[in-house]
Amino acid sequence: MQIGLRVIERTLREHCPDAPHTAKYGGITYIHRFGSTLNAHLHYHSCLIDGVFAQTENGLRFYETVGLTQKVIQTAQETIRNRVLRLFVRRDLLSSDESEHMLTWENGGGFSLHAQVRIVANDREGLERLLRYCTRPINAGERLSWLEKDERLIYRLSKPQHDGQTVLRLTPMEFLHRMAVLIPPPRCHRHRYHGVLAPNAPLRQAVSERAGLPVQSEKAVVAQEQNSVAKEEQALGRFYSSFWAMLLVKIFEVNPSVCPGCGGE
Repeated sequence: MQIGLRVIERTLREHCPDAPHTAKYGGITYIHRFGSTLNAHLHYHSCLIDGVFAQTENGLRFYETVGLTQKVIQTAQETIRNRVLRLFVRRDLLSSDESEHMLTWENGGGFSLHAQVRIVANDREGLERLLRYCTRPINAGERLSWLEKDERLIYRLSKPQHDGQTVLRLTPMEFLHRMAVLIPPPRCHRHRYHGVLAPNAPLRQAVSERAGLPVQSEKAVVAQEQNSVAKEEQALGRFYSSFWAMLLVKIFEVNPSVCPGCGGE
């Protein structure tokens, strides 16, 4: 994962013409160990900011990427593949012959870098849908049902398989066996923060404070920071104080700040 993220950060920085070489990217990676058929399928979903951040004389500045075409993404994918295969050879996970043979494979040689999903800055609902997708659990509860007659669990697949299969028919023990294989190891995080969003990143606080504020030009942002710093801090204080309640509403669909009896606060 680190190899892929380093290549992506360098690619983003190279396509931000005015960004200094010290500029940092930011993102979150969700580690998925499962596929749509309750099968073991380790892959990553990374939500990355489309640009880099740097601290300037006028404060924090964001540099948006330019010219990030499909060809650029394909080049990044090939670089990741070459570096991962070299690493596997150094650690004796692959032989040199096996590595060279994999480089001749078609369709990316077993590597895939998909970067066609883009959320614009003001689309907060779209961003929430994307993050909900990335944080989804192993199985979808609404697709699971119990067939009492056959004593089988029926799991409806999200799309038909190549052989036309649309459901899984499993005994309770078969279902538990599949679930046990997909459970992450103990003390293993399901998601990780990178770059300016990393826990100890120097720019984390400055970047986080911009979240939810209006998207404006750089000059407008500088002017606003100079004229209304106190107002923004007050607004952010109210926002973070109620953030826990908002999260509970999103997750459990129950508003803890509303009385279930009278409907008041």
